[in-house]
Amino acid sequence: MYAIVEIAGHQFKVEKDQKVFVNRLATEEGKEVSFDNVLLIADGDNITLGAPAINGALVGAKVLKHLKGDKVIVFKKKRRKGYRVKNGHRQSLTEIVIESIVASGGKPVAKAEKATPAKKEEPKAEAKKAAPKKSTAKADDLKKIEGAGPKAAEALVNAGFETFAKIAKATPEALSTVLSDASSRLAHIVTDTWPKQAALAADGKWDELKELQDKLDGGIEK
Repeated sequence: MYAIVEIAGHQFKVEKDQKVFVNRLATEEGKEVSFDNVLLIADGDNITLGAPAINGALVGAKVLKHLKGDKVIVFKKKRRKGYRVKNGHRQSLTEIVIESIVASGGKPVAKAEKATPAKKEEPKAEAKKAAPKKSTAKADDLKKIEGAGPKAAEALVNAGFETFAKIAKATPEALSTVLSDASSRLAHIVTDTWPKQAALAADGKWDELKELQDKLDGGIEK
């Protein structure tokens, strides 16, 4: 039995007890994690296709360790322009082991811990009134934070983190949750140093921010 599942923006063909290297996950080592974006499940001759995902299907896994991939050299050159740029990159990865493949009725690990509130009209109305209004303040250029591209910056602004000051007060875990909720393609981004970078930017300490970013590798301090 095997499944095709999307994990951190990439599709993998997985089987039980198989070890897989995926883009860095926010889950701690030793913890269980589940993926519900299952596109296909094959059990012998019985094949189930999703549209695009299979309703109720779930792939359960356990995080073994976080690590970095092999260094990749990126060299750019423009003829007759005297332009040469050489950069190295090591992708942040997570090694997981597949523990289960469920075709239907699966419950994600993260969602299973949340209790389902009873349906009541009055609490819903109160919750709607208490919902924070979207800030109309001008957003900072969040792309100045290393690792925060246009899509990540847009997700942060939509979640209410439109300034360096707000990001500086947030935890890396909260920022990772914002990115994961916005898109599975942003789930692999490492936000460990974002509050520290944002604090320097908020205080206008651009030289110190540059020194810090020169020490980073994929958003992680060397």
